[in-house]
Amino acid sequence: MIKNIFFDFDGVLAESVNVKTEAFRALYAPFGENVSDKVVRWHEANGGVSRFEKIKTWHREFLGIHLTEVEINEWADRFSDLALQGVVQSQWVAGADDFLMNHSGSYKKWIISGTPDEEMKQIARLRGIADLFIGVHGSPRKKTDWSGEIITTFGLRPNETVFIGDARSDYEAAYAYDLHFILRETPENKTLFNDFKGPRVNDLSSLEQLLVTL
Repeated sequence: MIKNIFFDFDGVLAESVNVKTEAFRALYAPFGENVSDKVVRWHEANGGVSRFEKIKTWHREFLGIHLTEVEINEWADRFSDLALQGVVQSQWVAGADDFLMNHSGSYKKWIISGTPDEEMKQIARLRGIADLFIGVHGSPRKKTDWSGEIITTFGLRPNETVFIGDARSDYEAAYAYDLHFILRETPENKTLFNDFKGPRVNDLSSLEQLLVTL
């Protein structure tokens, strides 16, 4: 019986993946269309990786530039300026808001995101959902690290815990601790999960019924 739920945010609770995709495209547009196209393809194939790692990798691999930590943070701040308002205003994944509001006390819930920690907390506050979760967590700590800390701190049982995600990093966090995993399948991630045999959903409208089968 599922008692605990770890949610990714972008692409799982909110339809905000494309908002960030276009923000990354705009961020690298000054370097030319060839570079910005490479950035978007890499981003779509590596969902859940923090923006800091992405920016460092893209500059090194696509531009031959090795950024300092200060420079990485500066580029990440520019991205935040481009993306934040769009994420806050993005639509819910179908069924997500109903599930959260109707099951506020039915499950213990956390958000574990690749978005920077303070920014993810701000997004949750601005969308009015922060109080629905025991914790809202983000990068630079990895999702696997957050999952392990939450399991240990709250004494969660893996067979009573599910991670709902749309990225390989979500699946890897679930796999590391033998948690259930539900894939929110999208056109962008479908081919990345060809080998996944577990439950898939197009949205969260049937989540309540699915959870009782795990």
